[in-house]
Amino acid sequence: MSIFVIGATGTIGSLITQRLADSGAEVKALVRQLGKRVFPAGVTEVVGDLTDVASMRVALSSVRTLFLLNAVTPDEVTQAIITLNLAREAGIERIVYLSVIHADKFTDVPHFTGKHTVERMIESLDIPATILRPAYFMQNELMVQQTIQNYSVYPMPIGSKGVSMIDARDIADVAVAELLRRDRAPSALDRVTLELVGPQALTGASVAKIWSSALGSEIAYGGDDVAAFEKNLASYGPTWLAYDMSLMMAGIQKFGMQANEGTVERLEAIIGHPLRTYEDFVREAIAQV
Repeated sequence: MSIFVIGATGTIGSLITQRLADSGAEVKALVRQLGKRVFPAGVTEVVGDLTDVASMRVALSSVRTLFLLNAVTPDEVTQAIITLNLAREAGIERIVYLSVIHADKFTDVPHFTGKHTVERMIESLDIPATILRPAYFMQNELMVQQTIQNYSVYPMPIGSKGVSMIDARDIADVAVAELLRRDRAPSALDRVTLELVGPQALTGASVAKIWSSALGSEIAYGGDDVAAFEKNLASYGPTWLAYDMSLMMAGIQKFGMQANEGTVERLEAIIGHPLRTYEDFVREAIAQV
């Protein structure tokens, strides 16, 4: 029996797949077409589509442990609920699901409320799962790094409440620890929810200062205008996604994005190393240009 990674080709999923393979686990990765991506040695590609029930029944038929990451799409909830139902049908009792922090609080943000719906299914059916609730990924900043360096402005309207951004590598480390813990247990384990955050709460102004220090030149915070943020995203991507992201930014400005006291220490105990800092992430990003 194997660990099946859904979302294996993305930022988080590819890191998880690599780390699981390095641990010696038997890993399967869901793909839509064979041979489109190079996977680590020992990882088996399984062709399927989350909206194709027949292909997913086959894909899940020899799985012991499941990692489920759904991309932000208009049918994300349908994909997740179908997959979890089919996993139950296949008798899978070891699941790690990637949700989002404050999924129950950002109720007007489509992809947050979608993930909260999936969480409610897991809870109401008492599915043996670890629910991971990550905050904003540091790696999201790579999409605006060129803007920061070319125009001397940090354009993400994250406001002043504080966002405990987390490095995707730390998310992957926690996910792998939970997957292996569940996979190696003699029977199904109790359901658990983990909020995933970085070690510091960041504001738009403090992020701009970090980039200024790393680059040796003044970087300004672009301000809290979410309408302008949405308009810019919509100029090169789907309008539904731009609106979703603008609602998320408005929520971040209102509520912030931080976990409860003691969360950082709990996460560091799980992964066995300090959580990566935003300063270190920025220095690495600049060095790789």
